[in-house]
Amino acid sequence: MAPAAASGGSSLPSGFSVFSTFPDLLFVFEFVFGGLVWILIASSHVPIPLIQGWVMFVSVFCFVATTTLLILYIIGAHGGETSWITLDTTYHCIAALFYLSASVLEALATIYMQDGFTYKYYHENISAVVFSYVATLLYVVHAVFSLIRWKSS
Repeated sequence: MAPAAASGGSSLPSGFSVFSTFPDLLFVFEFVFGGLVWILIASSHVPIPLIQGWVMFVSVFCFVATTTLLILYIIGAHGGETSWITLDTTYHCIAALFYLSASVLEALATIYMQDGFTYKYYHENISAVVFSYVATLLYVVHAVFSLIRWKSS
């Protein structure tokens, strides 16, 4: 099965070609925007600990998992196996769903902060919502193109 995937152009890249192929190039942007969400949530005031705890979990989990996958792809740990395409697709679908739920909940927490909280914390949370939705969009796009790659493998 590995030669068919490699000859069909639907295999995962390895080495630094990860940074020149789409959708794998999105790893870098997912890393950056996920890190921004993590930083903003960690530095802001927490009006609803349960909601923002979920947002923090999602941002840290996806940051670590994206970094791990990126490093594994760079060192070529997948070895051209088609099972890694399934792993990539599954991860990005789950990450997109997690980030969508976290974005909606962070927006809800920010709406609750509108009155009675300092200007700085409110705007930090607005920034976290924006970056969270950008990260959601990146994960959704990556998941869609990973599904297309998975279907053609």
